[in-house]
Amino acid sequence: MKQVVQNYKTGELSVLDVPVPGCKPGGVLVRTAFSLISTGTEMMKVSEAGMSMVGKARSRPDQVAKVMQSVAVNGLPATYRKVMGKLDSYTPLGYSLCGVVEQVGAGIDDVKVGDLVACAGNEHALHAELNWVPRNLYARVPEGLAPRHAAFGTVGSIALQGVRQGEPQLGEVALVIGLGLIGQLVVQLLTASGVRVVGADPDPARCELAEGLGAVACGDPGSAAVENAVAELTGGHGVDQVYLAAGGGSNQPVELAAHLSRDRGRVVDIGKCRLDLPWNAYYEKELDVRFSRSYGPGRYDPEYELEGRDYPIGYVRWTERRNLACFLDLLARGRVDVEPLVSHVADFADAVETYRSLKDGDLKAVAVLFRYPEAAGDGEAEAPAVAVPAVRRGTTAPAPVRSANLPVRLAFVGAGNYATSMLLPHLAQRDGVTLSTVVTTTALSSANAQRKFGFARATTDLDAVLGDPAVDAVFVVTRHSSHADLTRKALLAGKTVFVEKPLALTEEELASVLAAVEESGNDRLQVGFNRRFAPLLREAKSRFGARTGPANLRYLVNAGRLQHGSWYLQQGTEGSRFAGEGGHFIDTASWLLGADPVSVYAVAPSGNEDLQVVLRYPDGSTATLSYVTTGAPGFPKETLDLVADGRVLKLDDFVRASVYFEGSAAGRKRWVSSRLPKARDKGQSAELAAFVKAVRTGGPMPVPLESLVATTAATLAVQAGLAGGAPVTLARTR
Repeated sequence: MKQVVQNYKTGELSVLDVPVPGCKPGGVLVRTAFSLISTGTEMMKVSEAGMSMVGKARSRPDQVAKVMQSVAVNGLPATYRKVMGKLDSYTPLGYSLCGVVEQVGAGIDDVKVGDLVACAGNEHALHAELNWVPRNLYARVPEGLAPRHAAFGTVGSIALQGVRQGEPQLGEVALVIGLGLIGQLVVQLLTASGVRVVGADPDPARCELAEGLGAVACGDPGSAAVENAVAELTGGHGVDQVYLAAGGGSNQPVELAAHLSRDRGRVVDIGKCRLDLPWNAYYEKELDVRFSRSYGPGRYDPEYELEGRDYPIGYVRWTERRNLACFLDLLARGRVDVEPLVSHVADFADAVETYRSLKDGDLKAVAVLFRYPEAAGDGEAEAPAVAVPAVRRGTTAPAPVRSANLPVRLAFVGAGNYATSMLLPHLAQRDGVTLSTVVTTTALSSANAQRKFGFARATTDLDAVLGDPAVDAVFVVTRHSSHADLTRKALLAGKTVFVEKPLALTEEELASVLAAVEESGNDRLQVGFNRRFAPLLREAKSRFGARTGPANLRYLVNAGRLQHGSWYLQQGTEGSRFAGEGGHFIDTASWLLGADPVSVYAVAPSGNEDLQVVLRYPDGSTATLSYVTTGAPGFPKETLDLVADGRVLKLDDFVRASVYFEGSAAGRKRWVSSRLPKARDKGQSAELAAFVKAVRTGGPMPVPLESLVATTAATLAVQAGLAGGAPVTLARTR
């Protein structure tokens, strides 16, 4: 097998072929899927190895003291040989990974072969294809948690143990100094605990990242911004806790901690920074200085770590292993999000070059993952896949026969901002439409919608709407997490359904909707993908004409940042932001290309919400979606270019469109939209008109259900691709 090693004498890094470790009793043999580079601890070790002997001695005075003691006992020649022999040896790197159990040692009964586990330990969770891990240094990964996220288990445990040492309480204010990998996790853990957090770091990008993950304010530790934020949040008293997650030789962190702490505040050292405590400052405030020892109780105890002797839970509630399991649970439940921290995913074969790029500063990263060959075997890895379920209609129920003279009666489930600004204004003024009932979870919101748009009835009772034979169609415009279930219920009730995107947040939710279609025979469903109905884009597509060869499509979505507190940021329950609105852009690309995608490749190069998504189509066409939140607010939100057969279609934010043809004079356009619309028309009005017509006439739905399913599956595949770090095949089921 292969393993990353370093010669501490020369600093040389290598990927060596080494023997496979034996599966000893009391542990398991794990084949690594992803391992995490600690950009703090590991890179400090890598940097030290590249120093001169004098530099090494200065960086490790503790080891120098041991050498001097050995000289006194064993003499200089013997000590020299011992030290040089140890230096001139390969040492391992790594301590946090996720992998698949390949072999179970004697005495292990809590996991089995094939289970996914997260592993810890700088002797057992190494950057290697296979590792033997003792019982108390692994934990089973909860179902549904991506392996690349579970690989954060060890560093998450370090952050969690540090937070436990601070004993945070609801309503307190904390300062986190150092917003690297550990600091970012501490910010999220404190926020999840009901603590308001201020961050300090000289890197503006890390400050911005921490604010996006829950910090109230962040800034350079030397600026007035941090002090002002603390003063405002605490009424001038100072923070309740300070977490030192910084490294380096500066004494600034401990001095800042004293300055911004309240009287009798708590200072917790998690990182490895200089600790020359200013006596007067710490004495006068009687500050409580605490140290956090790595992953938690059990660390450095060979009986616990190697022999598997657990501590009784009644005496030690949170051990190393329990911290590891707790952090994995927080990840699985969406209380902590590590995806924004992933700056780079590298193939394990490129380990040496990755370390070199980190050391030289060419790769600036918070967290870097190594991706290993498929853990299931030594053969060629099978591409990950997301199923595109087949639509089975069973015995299709005929569309209700309606009199053309009767108005279409609509009910709304949900009356939030999008419904009241983009849908209801078009429907309230449309002839032949009656707004029958509005259903919301709060009485006042339904009353407001009734007053503004003239609903005949307002209620909080969903069943009253689904069981009302006078309702022809139901609009589902609630939060994303409820879309699939409400759509399923409405279809089973025999209603025609318009559901805002997304249709589903998981493959299981999508399957449940299609199961309702098959059970009821009711396939009368529309998802709010409105851009294909935009008049300007439809005319441009018509002018572009039919294709004969593959096309390249480029779609830039300048999404911008969300306001703090937006429910779109509740990824644990509502899915990622792209999961919520990405279907719009995938549907538009597929409609323009006249097909559904067959594979999806997604990367997040910036360690934030920015995405690059490449869709591949059956005829060789490709669509590249750039979904960015870090662009300039003044730049247009959506720009699109379609190139094929010597022609180019260009759309500028639904305000202007143009088509260039081969043979045109240089710089001349054969067709340009004749006038600027008074407002951006993204197709909502035309989409609603087509939907109402389908309900009134019983004719086909505006978009085939198969297309809606394919777009939803492709949107789900984006998240699967980010988690797996590889292209995702869209597998059609029969």
